[in-house]
Amino acid sequence: MDGESAAAAALLAALSRATGILAELRHPFARSRPFSYFFPPAGARTGTAFVLPDGRELSFEVSIAVSGDAFHVDGSVTVEGEVLLDLPRRRTSGVHEGVAILEEYAAEVAQPAGRLLDQLLDEIV
Repeated sequence: MDGESAAAAALLAALSRATGILAELRHPFARSRPFSYFFPPAGARTGTAFVLPDGRELSFEVSIAVSGDAFHVDGSVTVEGEVLLDLPRRRTSGVHEGVAILEEYAAEVAQPAGRLLDQLLDEIV
């Protein structure tokens, strides 16, 4: 496998791991659905969306995109457009560093899931 193929394989593997981390998020009182999609010109976003009993949607997501000669990695938690957690956009020129940041951000976005869901559910009751 050449270097470009190995880099593409590393990126796909990291997206798969990030998807797995976020798809495992669950709560007994909120329905969830994992999502993953590509966006132009060269990006991918993955995460899990919860529908709260009052109908609001809570999303945990990470993305990686290529623009020019750099990878851009983002991570956030939002509820109906209100940002609850916004990790700073990180920019790197190396695919392996971009992959490491993506995995780090998936873990950081997933970490407060239970607490945030419980807080939002408590507000409803």
